[in-house]
Amino acid sequence: MLIDNREKNTAFIKKEAERLGFLACGISRAEFLSDEAPRLEYYLKNEWHGKMRWLENHFDKRLDPTKLVPGAKSVVSLLFNYYPEEKQKEDTYKISKYAYGRDYHFVLKDKLRELLFNIREEIGQVEGRVFVDSAPVLDKAWAARSGLGWVGKHTLLLRKQQGSFHFIAELIIDLDLKYDSRVKDYCGTCTACIDACPTGAIEGPQQVNGSKCISYYTIELKDQLPEDMKGKFEDWMFGCDICQDVCPWNRFSTPHNEPLFNPHPDLLELSKGDWEELTEEVFRDVFRKSAVKRTKFSGLKRNIDFLKDS
Repeated sequence: MLIDNREKNTAFIKKEAERLGFLACGISRAEFLSDEAPRLEYYLKNEWHGKMRWLENHFDKRLDPTKLVPGAKSVVSLLFNYYPEEKQKEDTYKISKYAYGRDYHFVLKDKLRELLFNIREEIGQVEGRVFVDSAPVLDKAWAARSGLGWVGKHTLLLRKQQGSFHFIAELIIDLDLKYDSRVKDYCGTCTACIDACPTGAIEGPQQVNGSKCISYYTIELKDQLPEDMKGKFEDWMFGCDICQDVCPWNRFSTPHNEPLFNPHPDLLELSKGDWEELTEEVFRDVFRKSAVKRTKFSGLKRNIDFLKDS
């Protein structure tokens, strides 16, 4: 039998999250995201998702967590820092910092499963599911609702003292907890991210046309890269960090302390020439358990050839 002790249970969950290495933990009521519904509809209607057709599926589930977990009462949002201590050379083809080390889906899912297991051990029979960017969950909306930060003009979640280099994950559970409040938006009049985007993907504050984003082109798009984009990728061959790198709040970013997110040593040393001569064997070795495997060797070679010819 569950004891109705929301404050105690909430404190336990947040303490466990901290012990497991999460940067922050916030909690919100599991309810329909009425504010997000028109935004999601606008995004899809304007086809800003490009060929990511799966985003058209499960519209209701994206907005209502009780359709993912029947009887859900709380959405526990968690952040995990991935900002690296060491970065790639300046004059080389670049990959997004989130993909330097082990694929975050597996690393964070293991931590979330441990958190859910410990919740059940401490509190009793709690039904729920863990989510890491692989299900119809609007991560940033829930994190903002849970007071973990605000959604910046580049549509990424920002925190005053940590910036935006973090992963977002969730536990959706049928346990009543103490809920956190939203925080203020501190972007002010800054337009650094909008001004810096070389492909014009940020069409306005909190309006990102995903089909024009370098990350979309280099990861999601499986077709030939468009000729009119040549010279605009600024040497990004997998993902892009431009809007994060220019954000003033990211001057507060500090290195993570998760060994699994440390890069393969060769990754930091490879020059443009090395990348252009990349073999499938080296690709497999450097990115053996990395998110970069998603684009496959052929996809990464396509991107490198595109950059080389730009």
